Amino acid sequence: MYLEGNVIRILDAFEHEPLPNLEYVTAIGHGIPSSLLDKLREVAKQFFALPAEEKRKYSRAVNEVDGYGPDRVVSEKKILDWSSRLSLKVFPEDQRRLNFWPENPSDFKDILHEYVVKLKGVMDILFKAMEKSLNLVEGSFSSQFGDNSLIKARFNFYPPCSRPDMVLGLEAHSDRSGTTVLLQDDEVGGLQIFKDDKWINVPVIPHALVVNLGDQMQIMSNGIFKSPLHRVLTNTDKLRISVAIFNTPKPDKEIEPLGQLIDEKRPRLYINVKNFAAFNNECFQKGKVALEEAKI
Repeated sequence: MYLEGNVIRILDAFEHEPLPNLEYVTAIGHGIPSSLLDKLREVAKQFFALPAEEKRKYSRAVNEVDGYGPDRVVSEKKILDWSSRLSLKVFPEDQRRLNFWPENPSDFKDILHEYVVKLKGVMDILFKAMEKSLNLVEGSFSSQFGDNSLIKARFNFYPPCSRPDMVLGLEAHSDRSGTTVLLQDDEVGGLQIFKDDKWINVPVIPHALVVNLGDQMQIMSNGIFKSPLHRVLTNTDKLRISVAIFNTPKPDKEIEPLGQLIDEKRPRLYINVKNFAAFNNECFQKGKVALEEAKI
């Protein structure tokens, strides 16, 4: 891949040496029209600007993922994130819960669908580049996702915060997905990645996409590819909006470290896991980290 620090040109992925230590990258040259990215940001802004009463029509229920609302309260000790979210299943299409898809703005559904369809092509290229970098047979990673992997969208709204030293927009975490693709706010930064024992700001690059790998990809790659710890800072003066797309193996698919990545020098690091989301929730209830519990 073509590299400029942590910037890659996705469509040149097979003309250059791929990243062997991919955790997160800012992707340019991905082939998705800038006009579509602008439209996606715009419908997100329009939705979050709706009156509270209108947005409450899409409120998620307790213990639900789909729908609109603030951070879940999981314990009295938890400090809430300074944000609201709209979470939606996009693929498979028959799993869409359209009662949570906003009718206002009227083109919201079409724009989100078009964006994710194009993004699936970008993710396919990324998988192939990752497989090539490890001398794997094409399809080694994608086969663990299944024919109809689960793709979710999360629209994030971070309002201005008068005390950014007291609260985070999104607390430090790793993603439980296979891969995550983020369209950042076109003006306001705030995303940070924890690397080399320090927090690093992810720059805002117009019409770029931030790609990071999730916990499930770390398991599949037997620890070669990492699921990075990341967080979002709040801003005193400006609101921030972003759109994250999570690509996750089907719940009934069992993931495991690829056999080609296990040998005497690199022994197997993780157990087989089926329905990682449920496994993650079990671990969370016990106060444990799923990725650590999956280690052999």
